[in-house]
Amino acid sequence: MAPKIGFRYVITKNFGHFLWNVFGFLLLILNIYTLIPMKLLANIKESFYSALSTLRVNKLRTFLTLFGITIGIFAIISVFTLIDSLEKTIRQSLSSLGDDIIYIQKWPWTPPPGEEYAWWEYLQRPLPDYQEFRYLQNHSRFAGALAFQINASRTASYRSQSLKNVTLLGISHEYEKIRRFQYSEGRYFSPIESYQGNNVAILGHSIGRELFPGFSPLGRRVDLGGYKATVIGLLKKEGSGMLAGGSMDEVVLIPLNFARNFIDPEKEQSSPTIIARAAAEANMQEMIYDTERLMRSVRRLPPREKNNFSINRASLISRNIDQLFGVINLAGWLIGGFSILVGGFGIANIMFVSVKERTHLIGIQKALGAKNHFILSEFLFEAIILALIGGVLGLMLIFLGSFIASQATELTIQLSLANITLGLAISATIGIISGFAPARNASRLNPVDAINTTF
Repeated sequence: MAPKIGFRYVITKNFGHFLWNVFGFLLLILNIYTLIPMKLLANIKESFYSALSTLRVNKLRTFLTLFGITIGIFAIISVFTLIDSLEKTIRQSLSSLGDDIIYIQKWPWTPPPGEEYAWWEYLQRPLPDYQEFRYLQNHSRFAGALAFQINASRTASYRSQSLKNVTLLGISHEYEKIRRFQYSEGRYFSPIESYQGNNVAILGHSIGRELFPGFSPLGRRVDLGGYKATVIGLLKKEGSGMLAGGSMDEVVLIPLNFARNFIDPEKEQSSPTIIARAAAEANMQEMIYDTERLMRSVRRLPPREKNNFSINRASLISRNIDQLFGVINLAGWLIGGFSILVGGFGIANIMFVSVKERTHLIGIQKALGAKNHFILSEFLFEAIILALIGGVLGLMLIFLGSFIASQATELTIQLSLANITLGLAISATIGIISGFAPARNASRLNPVDAINTTF
């Protein structure tokens, strides 16, 4: 009578074949497959199937071990995934500021290298003004375009729709050459509208859709803190940015000469800024030196006196971000490392118990001719497979959590290929480290003593 083969056995066997084929394919890609002796490969394959069979039999033990490593991988890789997503969002916001753009302002974005942030000195500085902007515009040799901007926070409303604390950005006509816009509808200011200060406005995507849900804002008049403006443009959606000025979705653009009616460019709160974009053929550092020279000239600063203005650019923040995320990554390793350590101890403990329970079987295997390296590889494979399955489950939880978080928040959280590879590598490493000592003990058992051992 033929033996009865259960459905569960068939599934497990087929799954084992699938994993082994994947493993062999990866070795072939890495050009390692042909370098491994056939006898050693056969021993590895037999150890692999033996480990899978053992895991299938001891379901509760397997589950408890998997749970520890799953939590460990979930903890460490989820931290790195959040850090990577946050860093990507910040760098995207930085890129919108422009690598070839400088911002001449009263306050520096970061302190000079090796110095503290001397706010008491910066407080005494004069604000950049429109006359300085015109002077730079007439004398700069390396700037391809210059613009002047001021801003304020006002309530924007249309009929029953109202939005508080909307950023109004008063810009000179040249601003379009600094930052190029894409429009869902409408256009940019004409030269006449800019220079005459006509009461016209361009709405950021989010502002336009909230004030005018379901219909076009073009030609309609919005109230901007008591001043009416006709909408002539609606910008395309850019996505949220984590830095001020990083996204135009929540901004209303108006001509500078119109903004002067209710925003005082000589007040600190208006944050007057001169913005310069380097010409296509210009060297960035040359433009910075030239701008510094011109600003010192227009402000009549003596040679030994410090600059009473700041020239800011995105790279200044980028360097600080590199240092910040270096520290955060280290903290992530420390936080996740403890979880991984707990999972590793769990695997080691379970493997030691497994060796004791199978001492008699190990004795029989060695009596039948099984070599030490075969026993070692069998238990080592069992530990690695446990760790890898736990790691895969942890990565699946992170993927699910990332999807839910991305839908619930504006922050895009993605499990990257680098973090998937890192998670699997950590799992395999923990499996090797945790399983080596039990596997070594098993391989060194005396066959006679092992066969006579009973539990």
